[in-house]
Amino acid sequence: MRIAIDIDSTLHHYWDVLSDAARRRFGVDLPYEEQFTWGITRLKPEQLDLCIRETHCEDVIFASQPYSGAVETVNRWHAAGHFIHITTHRSPDAHEATARWLAHIGLQYDELYCSSDKVSRCQEIGIDLLIDDSPENLLRAVEAGIAAATIAHPWNEDVVEEEGIVAARDWDGLAGALEAQLEPLRRRAAEERLSH
Repeated sequence: MRIAIDIDSTLHHYWDVLSDAARRRFGVDLPYEEQFTWGITRLKPEQLDLCIRETHCEDVIFASQPYSGAVETVNRWHAAGHFIHITTHRSPDAHEATARWLAHIGLQYDELYCSSDKVSRCQEIGIDLLIDDSPENLLRAVEAGIAAATIAHPWNEDVVEEEGIVAARDWDGLAGALEAQLEPLRRRAAEERLSH
């Protein structure tokens, strides 16, 4: 099976990093528990862009700690023969720093892709399952016929409930929730590839 996995707020807790940058630069608090939408309205767009660029510099990327169980789960999937596509909205300029971080944490993967359009890339390379925190990406994946899963956050709870997307509070829970789905998805993907 072909699995695409986001990084920020999926492989590691990014919100605290972004919130710290907003507070330090602009004196704006971004409480995690109050972030019920994907949009961040407490910052002007140019302020948000600056905070995102700052949080995707090499030093900040390298300091990120993966969620408990994330690396072990992904490595188990990779060892079982699943294709692992790491996908992120990070700028292509952050590709090398991101690749170094993935090597540092020991995460096994087949491809790293930095782009603002994850779902189109997933369709292009035949991804079967997208694990992402963005409600927009999750909905687009479902509409494209790609199975979707997420680490639950305040901003994606509504879409999870409405669309029946697989969700869990942590990676161990997500791995357990997906286990029953991985084998049928793998079989379906193999059958579809054979029929083409």
